[in-house]
Amino acid sequence: MPIIKLLAILVFIYWIIMLWDTLQARKRMLSLPHAPPETYVSASSSLRTKSNPAMNPQETPLVSVIIAAKEEEASIVETVKHLLHQTYPRLEIIAVNDRSQDGTGHKLEELRKWSEGKEHIDIPLKIIHVTTLPAGWLGKNHALYQGYMQSRGQYVLFTDADVLFQPDTIADAVHYMRANEVDHLTLAPNMIINGFWLKAFVMYFFFTLSLYVRPWRSNIDSQHKNGMGIGAFNLLTRNAYETIGTHQAFALRPDDDLVLGMRVKQAKLKQRLVSGKEHIAVEWYKSLGEAIHGLEKNLFSGFHYKLSLAFMAVIGQLILFLLPFIALFFAGGWASWVYGLSICIMLYVYFRLVHSLTGIGGSEVLVLPLTVVLLCYIVARSVWLTLRQDGIHWRGTYYSLDELKKMRR
Repeated sequence: MPIIKLLAILVFIYWIIMLWDTLQARKRMLSLPHAPPETYVSASSSLRTKSNPAMNPQETPLVSVIIAAKEEEASIVETVKHLLHQTYPRLEIIAVNDRSQDGTGHKLEELRKWSEGKEHIDIPLKIIHVTTLPAGWLGKNHALYQGYMQSRGQYVLFTDADVLFQPDTIADAVHYMRANEVDHLTLAPNMIINGFWLKAFVMYFFFTLSLYVRPWRSNIDSQHKNGMGIGAFNLLTRNAYETIGTHQAFALRPDDDLVLGMRVKQAKLKQRLVSGKEHIAVEWYKSLGEAIHGLEKNLFSGFHYKLSLAFMAVIGQLILFLLPFIALFFAGGWASWVYGLSICIMLYVYFRLVHSLTGIGGSEVLVLPLTVVLLCYIVARSVWLTLRQDGIHWRGTYYSLDELKKMRR
């Protein structure tokens, strides 16, 4: 049997499996519900729920929000202001200025003084200025850990410096965690994407990433292998965070958010990945060029810095995602029909997954073959840059490949 016909069968089998898995995943795609209006009345009132209307204020768990900011002067003020206007009654915000060379630190200090002068804002805002980075740490991981060290909350929320919060986000999240006895809650945000080509690439990236990591499996309590963490919103009980070893356990991982989620599941703690499209929003990248530049720095990390895994990933992308569009026109006979069916299934799975995770998805699918090629190029370039530099440059700091690999072991 010619190779093109054999591949037609293999590709079709793959997409049938992905279709079945996606349909099974539907019941595990969750959304963060809104807490009952009477749950949190005010900062000075007690926590009241239908099941326990007489709960004392002291029983409302303190939540420590920790933000790492490096060269984030364009977004940090708006993010912190959104957090200062949360309806949750017991909150502290710790913003860590991680060796910023721009005006991030100055803006944070101004924001702290501004908040202290507002009678309607009683949320403590603490600013930490990190001036040096110890050996064995990635900057962001070190900054988040420093924030944790100065936090007091029973819950710890790690978030990024460019996330916009709706006022009830933390109140709804804590209520959900307590009602469902969850140790770790991570939210998939509403993605702000400007421009057709950026949208096409970002949507395809999340599509193929979802097929690789199967994020919905993190909601299966009986399995402890597949976990998920999203940098925009990782809320953990303090005990859960300490159980997984804090950021010290993955100090040199550029994919720290995903690793955090994996370690939670491996520790047999209860995790939930839910859609937070109505609660948080983030602009991941502002342009396609910025997305390419950002991903090529750390994408090799996702393959454990192993050439064999990166090579297989590229080959798999080309065969499973690109080949059907090409072979449809020249395979001939029944093979062309099989490739056509594979494309139909692929597009159905694409719309189901992308819409479930991001709430958007549409005409950008027309250039899906081009985004396949672009992602393969970024993976190859990420490998080449990492090997050429014998490491990575991440937010102004160089990390050698040897020390990065040691953290992978």
